[in-house]
Amino acid sequence: MEPEQPKQALRSLTLMIVRQFTSRGVTSHLCARFKEPRTQNRQDMARPSSDLAAFREVFSKAKHVAILTGSGVSAESGVPTFRGEGGFWRKWQAQDLATPGAFSQNPSRVWEFYHYRRELMLTKSPNSAHMAIAECEARLQKQGRRVTVITQNIDELHRRAGSTNILEIHGSLFKTCCMSCGHVGVNHKSPICDALEGKGAPDPNTSDAQIPPHDLPRCEQGDCSGLLRPNVVWFGETLDSDILTRVEEELDLCDLCLVVGTSSIVYPAAMFAPQVAARGIPVAEFNMEETPATMRFRFHFHGPCGTTLPPALARHDNEP
Repeated sequence: MEPEQPKQALRSLTLMIVRQFTSRGVTSHLCARFKEPRTQNRQDMARPSSDLAAFREVFSKAKHVAILTGSGVSAESGVPTFRGEGGFWRKWQAQDLATPGAFSQNPSRVWEFYHYRRELMLTKSPNSAHMAIAECEARLQKQGRRVTVITQNIDELHRRAGSTNILEIHGSLFKTCCMSCGHVGVNHKSPICDALEGKGAPDPNTSDAQIPPHDLPRCEQGDCSGLLRPNVVWFGETLDSDILTRVEEELDLCDLCLVVGTSSIVYPAAMFAPQVAARGIPVAEFNMEETPATMRFRFHFHGPCGTTLPPALARHDNEP
């Protein structure tokens, strides 16, 4: 197989899956789930290595490192996911509120939810995994090497840790999009509008604030004044095609891929690392548990990312 063919295969597969999910209206990171197909030979597959020295040898030679991160990284900073058992805000989970329909029917409630999340994030800090990734990016950049963070997280903890080369495939809590003019902007106001100050308490007995739409966050571009929404991917929405294209380009170029704190069950992100591994590129997984994709990878390091990742990415003896 010619070197270009795996890249074409990756791009074709990505576009095929995105088109499939788009046609079904479920491309959101919250609802499209991946299950590894069962195979008779699974028990015969070689288990991934947990040899740190072997990984470090590969890492020392890598020129273009792609790091895929998920909620497991942020969980170690105390960031809730609002999914699964106990993952409620008041009496709702994220999938009840993170939809265009929920926002259309009750923008006040949805904005209370996101206001709470924004304010909560101001009390959280990047952990040692975030810091290790940021330090690695800065150090390798000085050596003419490249590190790209491709994250499913919307909390901006990577940015606050110092990472600069970041692709946020699910958007950001601290960006807004105007429902009228479409302007997307960074917004770190606290609170984001006066009417939300003191609102958003997660207690299930808390009543909705029922804030009138004209008092919710509004666009400040010229005389627009359109209603703002969080610039995050919701159920029923497709991922940004420009971001996906940039992700494909990074994965095409990488000679080492790390999968950090992600369950590898959410599409399309779940297919990124397995497709890189299928090209023969080393992939290392850092996670609290094995995932459906673990057996496809060359390395697996079990445990908290904040414990396992820093020694893996520390300065190598042969670095200048």
